[in-house]
Amino acid sequence: MAVIDADTHVDETEDTWAFMRDGDEALRPTTAYPTGQDASNAKMRYWMIDGRRQIRFVRTDEETHTTEGARELKDVRRRLEDMDRMGVDFQVMYPTLFLVEFTDKPEVELALRRSYNRWMAQRWEESGGRLRWVLLPPTQNMDASLDELRFAKEHGACGVLKKGDREAGVWANDPYFFPLYEEAQKLNIPICFHTGSGVPDFTPAREFTFSRFYRILLPVVHAFQSLIVHGVPDRFPELRFGFIEATASWVPFVLYEIRRRLEKNKERPTSVLRSTMEIEEMPEDILKRNRMYVSFQVDEDLDYLLRHTGEDNLLVGSDYTHNDSAQEMDFLGLLKQRADKGDLSHEAVTKITQDNPCAFYGI
Repeated sequence: MAVIDADTHVDETEDTWAFMRDGDEALRPTTAYPTGQDASNAKMRYWMIDGRRQIRFVRTDEETHTTEGARELKDVRRRLEDMDRMGVDFQVMYPTLFLVEFTDKPEVELALRRSYNRWMAQRWEESGGRLRWVLLPPTQNMDASLDELRFAKEHGACGVLKKGDREAGVWANDPYFFPLYEEAQKLNIPICFHTGSGVPDFTPAREFTFSRFYRILLPVVHAFQSLIVHGVPDRFPELRFGFIEATASWVPFVLYEIRRRLEKNKERPTSVLRSTMEIEEMPEDILKRNRMYVSFQVDEDLDYLLRHTGEDNLLVGSDYTHNDSAQEMDFLGLLKQRADKGDLSHEAVTKITQDNPCAFYGI
């Protein structure tokens, strides 16, 4: 069984837009810098997309423990060498720019996501299949989303990126997305709720920091809760759902909240509040029964967490490329150290790093 790094990233680069159609060239993103800075000394830079600035991160090799070529997939061989040093057989790659929606125009969304998907497909092939990726559906155009899903399935994709808040103007449990879920189920590709937001927000960067926790982390929690409460997994009995990079310590809280509401509903059978829930009971193995997988950080309270999630539905990743609080390049070694101390079993480490991600991503 292979070790799978369940959450890594790429930094989009000029090569990402090389697959745009001729008629979409006017929509191609370009790079801009603050006044007085240029590419040689920039501390900040932006993607200019449809007349608006979107952050294009400036990262260093020292902070990320990676190289620019590996982060931007200009040097696939170097990225594979990093994986070998980490003891990883496969990486699953998520985007950077596309984690927070930046347009409300369907034509912009389709042009950029379509090119991204083909860029990733090319790099997957170049990697000999070791670099797997999560496709970007142009959610404002459902027919195009289904086309992209079918293309991606044939070119190394192992997941569908989804946002937990309003994406394309609707929530994740809305029937609008059922055709996407149905096709993903048919193709055996999971739905991946990663931290981020599907709601375009053009406020200044400082104001964004005021709402970051609400906008970036909580959508994942909301998706988990709303899918359970509204019985969405029951509609798609073979579809898997993942909740990525939002830690996992919130899972017991959400399960408790749902169970308490169900108990209170029994005391008020005529209450209008009952109509807000489409389930009648909550089995103890709700994650396993609903095929829900949650990624966690290696220093979380595993004794507490495992009592609520079990060992079969947890994932872990390095957050390779990003140098934020989720990064854990030696996640495999640190989990083994915790197993040596008795915090969890070595069998659980194998499940979390091999069996579970293999089952979730279908690798």
